[in-house]
Amino acid sequence: MKLNYLVLSIAAILAVSSFSGLPTTSSVQAAQVATVKSGNFIAAEHPTEGAARIVTENGRRYLEFDQAFMSDMGPDLYVILHRAATLPKGGLKEQDYISLGRLQKLNGTQRYSVPQDINLADYQSVAIWCRQFNATFGYAPLQTAAQANR
Repeated sequence: MKLNYLVLSIAAILAVSSFSGLPTTSSVQAAQVATVKSGNFIAAEHPTEGAARIVTENGRRYLEFDQAFMSDMGPDLYVILHRAATLPKGGLKEQDYISLGRLQKLNGTQRYSVPQDINLADYQSVAIWCRQFNATFGYAPLQTAAQANR
């Protein structure tokens, strides 16, 4: 009797789950991630190292720093995309960059959303920038895979 009850219970659970609309392992797809641009950080006014890459995932774009990312502490640090591959000394001009937000942490992996209305072809580097002192801590020239293979 207990065995019949157990079999009927399992059958009922399987029947309900198959019609419940819950995703099964065969219907769940892994997110597609493609690297658009990437580069390695170069120290400017402060030690900064690691790698950065811009990826697309499920139609959205993100800037990611790898586990080796590290930068110095500063009072007002931001992550920016800059139009030039090499950042000028002596401060940045507002029309030459777009801010992706405050630096989340001084080291390790992190991710920033890149606005969809930004033409990535117009931006050649990512930088860690101190807004208060208009100082570039470090920057990474960004290249597409085709540019890197030349």
